[in-house]
Amino acid sequence: MATDLGELLVPYMPTIRVPRTGDRVFKSECAFSFDSPESEGGLYVCMNTFLGFGREHVERHYRKTGQSVYMHLKRHVKEVRFTPALNQSLCFFVISGWKCQKCEMRENLWLNLTDGAVLCGKWFFDGSGGNGHALEHYRATNYPLAVKLDTITPDGADIYSFEEEEAVLDPHISEHLSHFGIDMLQMQNRTVSCLNNNSRQRVSEWEVIQESGMKLKAVFGSGYTGIKNLGNSCYLGTVMQVLFSIPDFQRMYVGNLQRIFDYSPLDPSQDFATQITGLLPCLIHPPQTDERSCTVSMCDAQMFSFQHQQKGASPRMLKALVSRGHPEFSSNRQQDAHEFLLHMINLVERNSAGSENPSDAFRFLVEERIQCCQSRRVRYTQRVDYCIQLPAPIEAATNREELLAYEAKRKDAEENMRSPPEPVRARIPFTACLQAFTEPDNVPDFWSSALQAKSAGIKTSRFASFPEYLILQIKKFTFGVDWVPKKLDLAIDVPDFLDLSRLRATGLQAGEEELPDLMPPIVLPEDTRAPEIDEAAVMQLAEMGFPVEACRKAVYYTGNMGPEMAFNWIIAHMEEPDFAEPLTLPSMIDPGPSTSDSPMGATPLGNSPPEESIAILTSMGFPRAHSIHALKATNNNLERALDWIFTHPEEEESDAISDMADTEPNDNAFSNANSHSDSTLSPDRDTSGYELFAFISHMGASTMSGHYVCHIKKEGRWVIYNDHKVCLSERPPKDLGYIYFYHRLSSS
Repeated sequence: MATDLGELLVPYMPTIRVPRTGDRVFKSECAFSFDSPESEGGLYVCMNTFLGFGREHVERHYRKTGQSVYMHLKRHVKEVRFTPALNQSLCFFVISGWKCQKCEMRENLWLNLTDGAVLCGKWFFDGSGGNGHALEHYRATNYPLAVKLDTITPDGADIYSFEEEEAVLDPHISEHLSHFGIDMLQMQNRTVSCLNNNSRQRVSEWEVIQESGMKLKAVFGSGYTGIKNLGNSCYLGTVMQVLFSIPDFQRMYVGNLQRIFDYSPLDPSQDFATQITGLLPCLIHPPQTDERSCTVSMCDAQMFSFQHQQKGASPRMLKALVSRGHPEFSSNRQQDAHEFLLHMINLVERNSAGSENPSDAFRFLVEERIQCCQSRRVRYTQRVDYCIQLPAPIEAATNREELLAYEAKRKDAEENMRSPPEPVRARIPFTACLQAFTEPDNVPDFWSSALQAKSAGIKTSRFASFPEYLILQIKKFTFGVDWVPKKLDLAIDVPDFLDLSRLRATGLQAGEEELPDLMPPIVLPEDTRAPEIDEAAVMQLAEMGFPVEACRKAVYYTGNMGPEMAFNWIIAHMEEPDFAEPLTLPSMIDPGPSTSDSPMGATPLGNSPPEESIAILTSMGFPRAHSIHALKATNNNLERALDWIFTHPEEEESDAISDMADTEPNDNAFSNANSHSDSTLSPDRDTSGYELFAFISHMGASTMSGHYVCHIKKEGRWVIYNDHKVCLSERPPKDLGYIYFYHRLSSS
């Protein structure tokens, strides 16, 4: 047989390659779908490109490339009796006494299911987490499975395989834990009663959002397929589940599935449309019903899922593609789901050139009204946005007296070195959040064209058009005294139905007088020396562990606006190769073009500023058009242009309308309203009634740690998507959500 096989391969030997250092061999996932060696047909790996293909797609690759030799990988799953190593005495386990065996840490602890070692998890960017001793233990012993101790409840536990680098299922977890003296049925109450105050608050949030302790009915099949957590990738999974439950996205990709697959490039792993399309079929089609799935708890659902090989889709290729080149999403750290949502909307828009753009479903026009408080004149401008950020005013909490009493007790306990009291969650009416959003904001350093001088100005925002799908983000996160992002403990009574008619834009009203369309005068500084840098802010950032030179650049490039702004700059630029190199001011190297040819040293308005200077300003988050305007107004002097931007924020609305196509959508993003179809942005689309159909929730103290799940309303019922686990929701925690998604009601 071997001889016959060798003879068959002889004509194809020139096409067969041996993998070299740096070659990626896709031996665990199909480039077009989520077929794997465990799938019924197995996986076929091309012996020239090393791409993997399921049985359905291998012939497509053969027709397109002519490659004829593939290695067939087929893995058969066998249930093996679990036998823990008995090399340690484990009778010492007491819940209030758990700590890492190597560093005394008492949080983020993992129990190795082979030898019972209790060790801390990996370190997170925000300083939380652990010292990575659980991973070190695996590398030393090769014992792959570990369970997170504070997730053990009667319904199950979070289990991680260091070998597979992903969350896994253990159908016999109760039996395995009992070997180490842990009774799952008794864990919930004992854990809650023994943890400290901060942990108790966190565990409570986790239990409510994940609906722990409830008999949840598991559902399976297309439309109800989970997404594997690749290790801190739950932010990606929740966003993808919600985005691709929307018909516009389904129509764009699944509706064109065969065309996208047939015209995919030779390396489909690098094609955005192919990777998105490969994920969608298993997420959107109706489920395959099974009566047994309707009578099990979460723990039983895990066993059922294991038996039926429902492990969820593994989006490794997709994650690698959509995060390529991004300093944060390309890492294995936890990320903010809201930022990733905007990143995905931008990618969809960028890859939809010349065809339907499903992200148009989120677009809407915002009308901003700026009024000079002294002259009472106004200016109306419009910009495009994708998401409304709602403030959460603590002062409007309905349990304010309870919060004040808790704060007094907390301070008293802190002064007298006693244990803090039970935390109190602020309960804020949704109407108060809307009211705070509509309140006028002060415009800093407002220059009134009516007075030809600085004046007090206020700005209000309204909807000039309404989107088909409305995204609301609750501003739950702030910075602590140590500049580490932290989450406010809030509950908001978010409604199922929403009427935004009172937020409709009105435009220029009778009796209002517009501000003159005049530019502020150009003020040349008396000396052109480099601006001073706030060294106190530099040292404050340096004490957090960042390189001093990087801190100096962060403070400089954010115009001495304080440590918080500089910290955001650091996060956005820390992966750059020159991050820690000394600050070099562009004007000291290149003074710009000669000023002798133009009066007052000003650059003619028709000349475009240097692209390098534009890139520096846009990398800081300023719109391209506004950056160009600032450079032109300051003779291409980068430092003065930065100052100009901060002192002329009101120019941003009128100058940056056309900038959206070149930048990623964000909270201050602008776009050319004329570049999109009238059906998308026309103010005539004035139906302002919405119904809630999905929300994403975050558990944990910071966006850089914790966990995300999402709830989606399908076929009139709420479904919870918790990584690979999908169940019917019994009590959707709508008051603890982070991002909410509404669908516009029909006008009929």
